[in-house]
Amino acid sequence: MHADEMKRYICQTFDGVRVLEAAGDTFLLYDPAGDLPPERQLPFATIITGDHPYDSVSKLDRPDTYRLNIGLTKATYTERFGPVPTERDPDGVFATGFDYTAADQLMPHPIYAGQHWVCVLNPGEATWETVRTLLAEAHAFAARKYANHQARRERDPERAG
Repeated sequence: MHADEMKRYICQTFDGVRVLEAAGDTFLLYDPAGDLPPERQLPFATIITGDHPYDSVSKLDRPDTYRLNIGLTKATYTERFGPVPTERDPDGVFATGFDYTAADQLMPHPIYAGQHWVCVLNPGEATWETVRTLLAEAHAFAARKYANHQARRERDPERAG
């Protein structure tokens, strides 16, 4: 599945998705009313299509290579990978023992594993069912956070932000 097909799958499968794009990358947020303030616009998934100065460990400059990143709950992350890593190399990449250039393998995110993010380069047959399940969970978690924010906003508009 190519990056544009992944974006289309997420947008067609899950409700309330808002897409932001920057530098060729796609950020998928749960924001059904389009009213989240900028400080609350955190994606539940991202599609990264190229290397960046702060993150080139996956070598996304290779033809037709992209990385799907998914934000998980702490419980789901630790169930799959154990405690979040703490050791980083000089470039800020988590030392997890995973080959961050390997395609179609679920692994901790090289930079954001500490926030319970995982990634897959070019999801395919080996990871597709897992990816679908994790995307559904990440979307549901984002929807719960959105609903909680909306409830706080209704109770106390001045403090909800």
